[in-house]
Amino acid sequence: MKRVKTGLDKLIEEDFRRIRGRSIGIVANQASTTNELKHIVEEAKRKGRCKVEVVFTPEHGFRSAVREGEKIYGETYDEEYNVKIYSLYGETYKPPRIIMEKLETLIFDLQDVGVRWYTYISTLYYCLEACGETETPIIILDRPNPITGEVIEGAMLEPKYKSFIGIAEIPIRYGLTIGELATFLNEKYGLNAPLQVIGMENWRRDLWFDETGLIWIPPSPNMPTIDSASIYPGTGLIEGTNISEGRGTPLPFQLVGAPWMNSKRISEELNRIGLNGVKFRPTIFKPTTSKYKDQYCRGIQVHITNRLEARPFQIGVHILNVIKRLHPKKFKWIKRKEEYVIDLLAGTDKLRRKIDEEEDPWIIIDELEGPLEDYAYKKQNYHLYI
Repeated sequence: MKRVKTGLDKLIEEDFRRIRGRSIGIVANQASTTNELKHIVEEAKRKGRCKVEVVFTPEHGFRSAVREGEKIYGETYDEEYNVKIYSLYGETYKPPRIIMEKLETLIFDLQDVGVRWYTYISTLYYCLEACGETETPIIILDRPNPITGEVIEGAMLEPKYKSFIGIAEIPIRYGLTIGELATFLNEKYGLNAPLQVIGMENWRRDLWFDETGLIWIPPSPNMPTIDSASIYPGTGLIEGTNISEGRGTPLPFQLVGAPWMNSKRISEELNRIGLNGVKFRPTIFKPTTSKYKDQYCRGIQVHITNRLEARPFQIGVHILNVIKRLHPKKFKWIKRKEEYVIDLLAGTDKLRRKIDEEEDPWIIIDELEGPLEDYAYKKQNYHLYI
């Protein structure tokens, strides 16, 4: 199969004709590169002869090195790229009007991972909103959904649980590229951005990232490989608990544990369920950051044996259910201010309440995923690829 060309590669191929010589802003991080690993900022300046007024950065910063949840405030200057950097994960989530009014075009080029709570799509939402308010043209340079554009999973977000880790009424695994999602957000929420999407070439909906011929550049510190991205729609739910999801280890989201867990019994219980495409084994790990930093955690490693059959959301729900059932006194749902983090991640309080009520996890999954048939039908209106 031919290697996929991203929206950035297509923009370069057409010799930047849409934005040549313009004053632009770029939403980017370290993964915003061409197939040949040339960064968008350098290419826009050199080949596009653009005046790059500012680079807006999402959570984790321009170098994708800042840990999750850590705010980055205000404007800095990057000497290597000779450009102003403005954080959209600090004082504001939205590009400020005073900056937007200086721009002729905003370019958005971030590698998403196809999961609702990954905050780059929230940054997309607020960029579209800002462009709608200032009538600034925005061009989305499309990139692959690394976990395919076919499979959808998880609960739909209920509007009252809208937050920066759940910006839209879509399922957890939503099966759109970031360009397709931009059109969806712009239309559904009336953001009125003057929007263009530069699509990819040679991408199909059934492709995983490692089938595209592209090089995986970690878009955030705890997304080092496609393996972590593949299980993320399920084990990302662990962030709503007092259990480590493997942040600060070489296998984030593939490791789950806590110092007090009975790893052998939990792995045996999970394997007994017979979930498709996955196996579990007991292990010990010591995170260098985040929960249980520098403590040995007894836990499990989640081994995806067949990613076509595995359904990460199902896996995540069963992991939560088994751990809570076996450790009812030590397992905790964590709160941020007055809200349960798990409710913001799931997009509903039903998951937490029903696990607490010891309802059969298969019934929980069926109920939460009930609305997906309607979503699957509607999302086809935004498909740019077959």
